[in-house]
Amino acid sequence: MKPIFKIAGRWARAAARRAVNLPAILLAAAVGCAGGADRETVTIYCGRGESLVGPVVQAFEEETGIQVDIRYGGTADLAAQILEEGDLSPADVYYGQDAGALGQLASEGRLSPLPESILDRVPARFRDPDGRWVGTTGRARVFVYNTELLAPEELPDTIQGLTDPRWKGRIGWSPTNGSFQAFVTALRLLEGEDAAQEWLEGVLANDPVAYPNNTAIYQAVADGEVELALSNHYYLFRFLVQHGSEFPARTVSPRGGGAGGLINISGGGVVDTAANPEAARSFLAYLLTDAVQERFAEGTFEYPLVPGIPTDPAVTPLSEIRPPDLELGDLDDLRGTLDLLREVGAI
Repeated sequence: MKPIFKIAGRWARAAARRAVNLPAILLAAAVGCAGGADRETVTIYCGRGESLVGPVVQAFEEETGIQVDIRYGGTADLAAQILEEGDLSPADVYYGQDAGALGQLASEGRLSPLPESILDRVPARFRDPDGRWVGTTGRARVFVYNTELLAPEELPDTIQGLTDPRWKGRIGWSPTNGSFQAFVTALRLLEGEDAAQEWLEGVLANDPVAYPNNTAIYQAVADGEVELALSNHYYLFRFLVQHGSEFPARTVSPRGGGAGGLINISGGGVVDTAANPEAARSFLAYLLTDAVQERFAEGTFEYPLVPGIPTDPAVTPLSEIRPPDLELGDLDDLRGTLDLLREVGAI
């Protein structure tokens, strides 16, 4: 665990940063939108929390004059809604918290190709090979553990260790969460269907406690309801900002790598039936400006994906994590994962 210095100050500075200088491509897209009654509007289906992206959306509106109509919800739920709505979907942008849902929409033909000016902002491994979606920030899967009940060396090397009977009644997870479901999809790809099912059944045999989201997982670990859980790395820092270094939970990336070391992304795409595709592309381009990337790195402690933007020093560098060798675009079989989770009784 990296030492934490002046986290609250950095968070406050990031939250206060509203004005962002846009590159010419964004300003050109926004010409004529700032005044009058006929303001251009972009409708966003957002699978990320309002507390995370609300300030960024507000800054985008102020900087471009484009009005945002945003609908918050679960990442998987909103992807499914776009598929269900078909040609009548009002969504211009889908902005989700994992590559699995983005891959599903792309494979169903519901995302339009993005221009190179947007795609080339991030390395190839963080965008769709066919250019239909782009990652905006990254997050690492980690073990979250209670520091008063466990030492780091007591943690399993890989996720497979969670099936050991010694963890019975001591584990937390969030099987309805989009990030967890993307992780299970990665496990299916890396180890095969039978191995993924065996792992899920092995964890279920240890009576894991299910939580609705990652925030609840961290709180449960800190409260001692469970001793160990799977989650995303950056939630820890919210609690450290609020409670200080005495908060009794920390994170470790699984030493053995594998699916437990998955580096997933938040990202977005333009819906193929978008009524305002130009404004939709402007929003995605805005998320990849240097200033917004810095804002996410400093304010939410995620990994910025634009090269040259530094990760917060409190966060374990990506170079020290052992992610699995897979294409994020292959995490598109969300339906298969949901079927498996239902089959084993996890959801």
